[in-house]
Amino acid sequence: MLVVETVGRIRREHLVQRKSIKQIARNLGISRNTVRKILRSGETSFAYERDVQPQPKLGRWKADLDRMLVENAAKSLRERLTLIRLFEDLHGLGYAGGYDAVRRYARSWQREHASQTAPAFVPLSFAPGEACQFDWSHEIVLLNGVTVTVKVAHMRLCHSRMMFVRAYPRETQEMVFDAHERAFAFFKGALSAAARIRA
Repeated sequence: MLVVETVGRIRREHLVQRKSIKQIARNLGISRNTVRKILRSGETSFAYERDVQPQPKLGRWKADLDRMLVENAAKSLRERLTLIRLFEDLHGLGYAGGYDAVRRYARSWQREHASQTAPAFVPLSFAPGEACQFDWSHEIVLLNGVTVTVKVAHMRLCHSRMMFVRAYPRETQEMVFDAHERAFAFFKGALSAAARIRA
């Protein structure tokens, strides 16, 4: 990969110092074709990236490697084989290629299959009176011309999303009990025993 500094040096030596392509190539240890390519283009950096990775030796072994990777992914993390072990197993089946081809293929397979997640969701549906949410917030208010911070108790029913809010001077256990009692009176009822345990 040619960095910006090398590209700039090649252009300076050719355009300012009037060095030949052959001299620049010899001084920098770069091929003359590369020097020509830099001088003819307006790009500032060059990197070789192979579009398609040829896998001539892996070709007919891809099905076996896919099967091994699927089996390995189904195992628990503790029981999974490393890539070198998968390579050794594939080699035992008759594969004559190198480890790098197996590693590159396995990495691309893992990237491809990592993005495929199983559809999972937790339905959030509640029966009336089954559950509620309770939390505190801190609000700054103006009381009698004085700015104070008050604690605000919030209770929301999970089924109807109906809300109850009440401000208190502090967050003490007595205030938690008072907030719950007043919220239940406001909602005209109480939650089920299971919801009281969760809240």
